[in-house]
Amino acid sequence: MRTAERDERTFRDLTEPYRAELRTHCYRMLGSMYDAEDALQETLLAAWRSLPNFEHRSSLRTWLYRIATNRCLNARRTASRRPVAPLPFDAPEPTRRGEVAWLQPCPDGLLDPQQVASRRASVELAFIALLQQLPPRQAAVLVLREVLEFSGAEVAEMLGLTPIAVKAALQRAREHLAQGLDAEAVPQPGSSAERRLSERFARAFAAADVDAVVALLTDEAWLTMPPWPHEYQGRAAIAEFLRGIPAFRDSADIRLAPVRANGHPAFACYSGRADGWFHGTGLLVTTAGRDGIVALTHFPPGENFSRFGLSTALRPSSDRFAS
Repeated sequence: MRTAERDERTFRDLTEPYRAELRTHCYRMLGSMYDAEDALQETLLAAWRSLPNFEHRSSLRTWLYRIATNRCLNARRTASRRPVAPLPFDAPEPTRRGEVAWLQPCPDGLLDPQQVASRRASVELAFIALLQQLPPRQAAVLVLREVLEFSGAEVAEMLGLTPIAVKAALQRAREHLAQGLDAEAVPQPGSSAERRLSERFARAFAAADVDAVVALLTDEAWLTMPPWPHEYQGRAAIAEFLRGIPAFRDSADIRLAPVRANGHPAFACYSGRADGWFHGTGLLVTTAGRDGIVALTHFPPGENFSRFGLSTALRPSSDRFAS
């Protein structure tokens, strides 16, 4: 075996144990799996090129996180605003118009399984969205300190900051986080409680039964639809919105394909058309709380479907709950 091939295999063996958690880290920082994959590849390439200069003053894991975090910070500083097409139907006036931040769902299979199991809140869409609203350096400090539990000294060294600056950034990030997140107990991933709620929601949604859908929501539930800014809170506002979407309004035949995203049940939604096929209309992620569903987050199809390995259309013979 040639030396270059042997060195490349050694590098892969060294870094492979960290690939999933680094991808998850990049996704948190960037809010997009497309951008996260790019950042991960840039991180590994930079690490490969810099490996001869790695002086083992820190662990390999810490060194890789330093490279990944700085790649993500660079990406956030240079990110261009993505164009957002108008909503494809007339929507009622929203409760509020949120900040249009680029946000994509992430299949559970692409996240670090240990973090999904033990720190599901850190991969939930609400947390990812709030991170995109923080100044990049504050977001990095929050994730490195609170989620990944690096020490203040390690984070200071990673980001080229003083420990005092790290402490100040963490405090400001915590204050912002406290204003935007409501912490509450949720059903465990794959638990019978989560499964029952998810099945009831799927039956109601596939039947276009608005009353049954909103009965499963909490009083303060939110419906959001990145990248559009429309946000609806409460059963009445969400019911009005659902009655206006084409599939519900026109009593279309609906098919759902269950998946998991960001540690929660999700569904690819398909609507029957005149050609007999069912065409993808979006990916709907549900977030459960103690007393019902606290959030519905809808994403357009396209690359979101492809990321989950989903077809953009289903055959006319498809079951109501496609697999």
